[in-house]
Amino acid sequence: MRCIKDWPADERPREKLLSRGPQALSDAELLALILRTGDAASKMSALDHARLLLSRFNSLRDLAAATSAELQEIKGIGQAKAAELQAVFEIARRFGEQRLRPGDRYTSPEEVYRHFLPRLRDHKREVFLALLLDSKNRLLREVQISEGSLTASIVHPREVFAAVVRDSAAAVLLVHNHPSGDPTPSREDREISLRLKEAGELMGVRVLDHIIIGDEGYVSLADQGFL
Repeated sequence: MRCIKDWPADERPREKLLSRGPQALSDAELLALILRTGDAASKMSALDHARLLLSRFNSLRDLAAATSAELQEIKGIGQAKAAELQAVFEIARRFGEQRLRPGDRYTSPEEVYRHFLPRLRDHKREVFLALLLDSKNRLLREVQISEGSLTASIVHPREVFAAVVRDSAAAVLLVHNHPSGDPTPSREDREISLRLKEAGELMGVRVLDHIIIGDEGYVSLADQGFL
C-alpha cells in the first residue's frame, strides 16, 4: 500500500487543502491531516486510519464523544494520536460555545442552553451544574455538583448551597443534561428541583430555574410553571 506522500500531489489531503480550501476535503481527509502519519507495521496510511475511525464511530459527532480508551481500540491509534483527536474536538466545542462569563447577566433559559449544548450534548453521563448569581442576576461562578445518574443521593441541597454560601450568591440556576438527547423532565428531576427550591427559600436564595439540556432541545422547569 502506497504512503500518502507517494500519491499524486492533487490527491494528497494537505496539498488539496492548500490548493482548494478545507471545504474540499472529506471528513476522512481532514482527520488524516490531524493524524499526520500512519502505521508502518500494518502499511496503513493516515487516511486509512481516518477511514477506520469513521467506520468504527459512524460520524465525526460520535467520534468526538469517544473516550481515549475507545479511540485506542483502533489499531495504530496510541495515546498520542488519541490525545490529539480529543484536543481538536475540545477546541471545536469551545469555539462553538456562546460563553457565559463572570459578570454576564442571566436573561433567558435559551441563553443557558446555547452556552452549554456544545459541552454537554455528547456526555454519556448526566452532569449537574449550579450557576451562582448575584442580586442582579449576574454570573458569579459555575460549579459542577455531580456527574453520574441523577438521584437525590447524588444531588443534595447541602452540596449546592455550600457553594452558594461560599460565594455569597443571591440566586442560583440549576442545569443538567440528558444523555438520551430527550430533555423531558423525569420524576427525579422534578423532585430534586422541588427540594432545592424549598432549601433556597429557607436560606433566602432564589432558585430561578432548572434547565434540562438534550440534543433535541431544552426544557425550563420555570417556564413550565414548576419553579
